[in-house]
Amino acid sequence: MIDPAQAGSAFLIGLAGAGHCLGMCGGIAAALNLGGQATMGMTLAYHAGRIASYTVLGGLAGFLAGSIDIHAWTVGLRYLAGMLLIGMGLYIADWWRGMQLLERIGATLWQPVQRLSSTLLPLRHPHQGFTLGLCWGLMPCGLIYSSLAWAATAQNTATSALMMFAFGLGTLPAMLATSLGAGRLHAMLQQRGLKQAIALLLILAGVWTLYAVALHGAHSTHHHH
Repeated sequence: MIDPAQAGSAFLIGLAGAGHCLGMCGGIAAALNLGGQATMGMTLAYHAGRIASYTVLGGLAGFLAGSIDIHAWTVGLRYLAGMLLIGMGLYIADWWRGMQLLERIGATLWQPVQRLSSTLLPLRHPHQGFTLGLCWGLMPCGLIYSSLAWAATAQNTATSALMMFAFGLGTLPAMLATSLGAGRLHAMLQQRGLKQAIALLLILAGVWTLYAVALHGAHSTHHHH
């Protein structure tokens, strides 16, 4: 099952990406309580739908990646995991914006989903909130896409799904703070020092992952000879 380090990294990615999440989804999260019309049930249903969407996508990515049983593919995915951790760390700290390429690719796919989601507003029932969350879990977001690609490197349906579930939980504090108007928590999660500290941890985790894969590969080659 999922390694605690994997779950922790996924949670930190979601937590540290709070500023990015608020830029992409914060408007809809705030709109849920516009004029106090949305109930707590609707708000929680929206976030539950969003996290459910991440989890299902993670499981699908893990299943597809795991269906290829070739050693070189597995090693390649692990190298990709290390590079993506470094890339996400740089992205979260605003030191490199390369992940935005993924957002541009996904924008075309997002258009029909956006049209569907617009028909659900204004929310009147929790099930509408859940459906809206499912839709918004598919939006073109570099953080989500790169997290999905990283989760796929686990090559296991359940593990990849749990990694994306942990990522979704990490996004929850910032998103709930916006939905419920908790300004102090929102401000704390937006602090540049906190984002950079977590970003550095992710970069270190990525470097360690690359080192471990390279070391394992060298040992495997030596053992083969």
